[in-house]
Amino acid sequence: MRLGLIGCGNIGEFLLKAINKDGLLQGGRIVSIYGRREESAAHLADKYGTQFYRDFGSFLDSNLDMVIEAATIEAAKEYGCKVLEGGKDLVLSSIGVMADDAFAERIREVSQQHHVNVFLPSGAIGGLDVLKSAKALNELDAVSITTRKPPRALSSATSIDKETVIFEGSAAEAIKLFPRNMNVAIVLSLAGLGSEKTTVKMIADPEVVKNSHLIEATGSFGKLKLEVENDPMPNNPKTSYLAALSVLATLQNKDKTVHVG
Repeated sequence: MRLGLIGCGNIGEFLLKAINKDGLLQGGRIVSIYGRREESAAHLADKYGTQFYRDFGSFLDSNLDMVIEAATIEAAKEYGCKVLEGGKDLVLSSIGVMADDAFAERIREVSQQHHVNVFLPSGAIGGLDVLKSAKALNELDAVSITTRKPPRALSSATSIDKETVIFEGSAAEAIKLFPRNMNVAIVLSLAGLGSEKTTVKMIADPEVVKNSHLIEATGSFGKLKLEVENDPMPNNPKTSYLAALSVLATLQNKDKTVHVG
């Protein structure tokens, strides 16, 4: 499987190392990179034995089977449909882009028209299988997520010196205010009740050093209460290590003949 990578940040370099250097994706290799930070992208391309492209069209034409977006919501919105129109499967790391209902609908339409697939990694949380099961008969009543982060992981909250609720409302509102911190809320809403009906509380807490997410749901199945405490990427406190791992797991499971969950 020949992979293309959009984005040369922490998750992008993690995937380059895991796949191209450590061989953790059997039969797969990242062969092409596209990124706007040319110096950084060229360095990574040389380091991990791949090709850097300055032109997106040339990148897309480089005989790819799948493209991984590991950049930003803005990049996902700009290039997502172009990847699908080019006949390539797409892994969307910046799931927050799916909070835009018009974009999400366009993604679905284009993927159907071109007979390609869009993969949304689970990111930094769990419990999605329970929500999807409960939703199967429309018997999911309520879903909420409480996220607790150290202030340094939230650039707008760096001066906070005590536990502070900095947001409480819908997932749709949260992603507009915190586009780089709320992927978890969007993937939760996609699996469950949608962004308008998924409740989000975000807490900045100087007493914690790790990000944590408390997911709660009720429905005909009973009750779900799941707490996940995430270690950050070693060189970026704003990115969960589990989020990076979930992208790799999505790639590893893409062609499995037996699917769990």
